Amino acid sequence: MNVHNLLHEIENVDPEVYDRLDSRRKVMKRFSFIGKTLALAAVPSALGSMFNKAYGQTNDDVKDVLLFAYLLENLEAEFYKGVVGTFAAIGVPAGPAQGALTVIRDHEVAHVAFLKTVLNSLGVTPPVYTAASFDFTGGNGSRMGPFAAAASNYGVMLAVAQTFEDTGVRAYKGQAPRLINNNDVLTAALQIHAVEARHASHIRQMRRNLASGSLVPAGVTLQPWITLAQSGIDTGNAGANAAIQMSYAGEEVVSQATVPITNIGGAVISANEASEAFDEPLTKAQVTAIVDPFVV
Repeated sequence: MNVHNLLHEIENVDPEVYDRLDSRRKVMKRFSFIGKTLALAAVPSALGSMFNKAYGQTNDDVKDVLLFAYLLENLEAEFYKGVVGTFAAIGVPAGPAQGALTVIRDHEVAHVAFLKTVLNSLGVTPPVYTAASFDFTGGNGSRMGPFAAAASNYGVMLAVAQTFEDTGVRAYKGQAPRLINNNDVLTAALQIHAVEARHASHIRQMRRNLASGSLVPAGVTLQPWITLAQSGIDTGNAGANAAIQMSYAGEEVVSQATVPITNIGGAVISANEASEAFDEPLTKAQVTAIVDPFVV
């Protein structure tokens, strides 16, 4: 086993590996010592122990991520259950709109059932969430929050749905690194993440088609993707707009891995296009701050 070559290859893939471990000099010195004191058969174990410092996630990490995802999926599932059960009161037109929202509800319900099964397999009994566990007005349980009109206004309901979906996409992206050592769970999480992204895009298309009353700011053509940090939602309520904007803060990034994307390689690429080409993650703390007003 050529440890020097192995470390070199890992460094090529992850230039920041030594930030997670130690200086290159100290890492090589450590393995020089290992080579003198351990049998060759023990070196792979020592290597694994060292890199666990850089990339290791514990089973507690996996459980924590799954429980967090379970909360978010229950939030969405109960929201869409309520929407599907009150189409007439909200004013959702019959046909494709009702069909799409019903399918999205079914997807969210399936996500909840799947996550519950995985948590049970890990010996975790997740909390029981019902519609009463959430306040979809965003009022912290008072049922008088800034999004109360979602129960009676199609445009407001779609705006809330879009924010939930966009938040979910960024939340999964933010938590994925914590699952890196559990391939099965990581794969499933990324599969859910992809479906949530499709939901977000479809909800945005529904809002664009609705146009009048959909809370799209004047002069804005709503796209299926996020541009800069623009939510594409204008409720006319400062508190509501501030709450919504939390889901889009940070999306204005126009550089990736320190590389500016605008006009990269001599191509004409605007800041809008550079931001649209990449989606930014949200931390658990950021997502918690976003959803807390909706959790009783």
